[in-house]
Amino acid sequence: MHVPTTGALLASALLFLVVYLISISFSSPEEGKDPPGPKPLPLLGNLLLLDLKRPHVSLWELSKKYGSVFKVHFGRKKVVVLAGHKTVKQALVNQAEEFGERDITPVFHDVNRGFGIIFANGDSWKTTRRFAISTLRDFGMGKKLSEGKIIDETRYLREEFEKFQGNPFDTTQPVNYAVSNIISAIVYGKRFEYEDPNNRVSFQDMVNKTNKNIHMVGSTVIQIYNMFPALGPWMKTWRLLMENLETIRREMQEMVNVLRETLNPLDYRGFIDAFLIRKQSIQESGERDSHFHDQNLLITVSNLFSAGTDTSGTTLRWGLMLMAKYPHIQDRVHEEIDQVLAGREPLTEDMKNFPYTNAVIHEIQRLANIVPLNLPHKTSCDVHFNGYFIKKGTCVLPLLTSVLMDENEWETPNTFNPKHFLDEKGQLIKRDAFMPFSAGRRVCAGESLARMELFLFFTSLLQHFRFTPPPRVSEDDLDLTPVVGLILNPSHHKLCAIRRQQKDN
Repeated sequence: MHVPTTGALLASALLFLVVYLISISFSSPEEGKDPPGPKPLPLLGNLLLLDLKRPHVSLWELSKKYGSVFKVHFGRKKVVVLAGHKTVKQALVNQAEEFGERDITPVFHDVNRGFGIIFANGDSWKTTRRFAISTLRDFGMGKKLSEGKIIDETRYLREEFEKFQGNPFDTTQPVNYAVSNIISAIVYGKRFEYEDPNNRVSFQDMVNKTNKNIHMVGSTVIQIYNMFPALGPWMKTWRLLMENLETIRREMQEMVNVLRETLNPLDYRGFIDAFLIRKQSIQESGERDSHFHDQNLLITVSNLFSAGTDTSGTTLRWGLMLMAKYPHIQDRVHEEIDQVLAGREPLTEDMKNFPYTNAVIHEIQRLANIVPLNLPHKTSCDVHFNGYFIKKGTCVLPLLTSVLMDENEWETPNTFNPKHFLDEKGQLIKRDAFMPFSAGRRVCAGESLARMELFLFFTSLLQHFRFTPPPRVSEDDLDLTPVVGLILNPSHHKLCAIRRQQKDN
């Protein structure tokens, strides 16, 4: 009887190991090919190939090498990136169910705990989102009732701008406070004074902390935390983020308590009232395991407040800066405003009469590209997509910057060019690759409100002011390089709001 030597046993074991490793490195024919991508390093993944200050730029560059569907590793986490308009639309619109789940990174779990309407999945997300959209519509989101709130707020914002008497100022806080007040009026049932020492809760503090949190969530430090969450307690940024969140929730809870004390089922003041009354009704019916509880309420309100402030506020500030940088475009906007409005206030129904101004607003949204990475998605099942196999539960990044800057879709993608949205007759046209609000099941729930806000705020401000760089600063000195964050903000700058003489027809 032949007994294998130790060397033969080792050789056989080594051969078996090699065959096994080769076999698991390839997908089975039934599954299909794994998307291509750079080879990851142990633990680090592809971090050395990524600029964490501008990850969207790094990923876009990698797409030019690996194609419109490719994989990268953020640390040990595999992520499939989708690039280009056609590919992103195919996933988010044509295969919306398969790509419709939300991937919840460690920081978004810390912030939302699986509740709310942005970073949640399953029944909780479906129920809460359905209720939120229905209720917000009842309170006029994107309708005539909202229009009145926005028009009122444009007057307060113009008064703030006038206080600077044409001198240079930072537009960040007054614009953010004004936009925050729109969602506050819908959610809480009232607006807040920008500065009011009698408020039990500081409106300014809440808005400023919310904006700071959004900036921190997109920082390099938090991106590293998402890859190595055990490092959180040793990261100053993560600790500050948690402290800010706790402060905001405590202040929101205080506001909810005030509304609860004066709740009247016959007089709904806002979204919170509607939620509390639904919760009360469910409790009285004896139903268990309801999604209507205080933690979900606070996180949903926080989602609405954050999304309803930072995106529209940031886009509006980009718009004012771009008007100062391109005065010839601002001239044409002023001309159209004077011709159409003849001194009266703009209304939503005027949109159809403002083709050039609307084209400018669309182009501001496209070039500002404020959510370049999109929010992370996750496959809800095994997916066959464009010749590749993507397993259930895989994180997917539909790269919005690659859609809004797609060279196959836009004539001059890197240039501020309102003609992208105008036909030969100067009329507004729709562009399929215009996706600033994302698309599919996870499209921004407040899109209609945001469109109304941008039109009314932008048109009202341009009706009354001319925006210029500060004295001794040229248009060329206004830097369009964005500030790093989950949302791309304009770099720090000041503008002058010069009062215009109103022109009547």
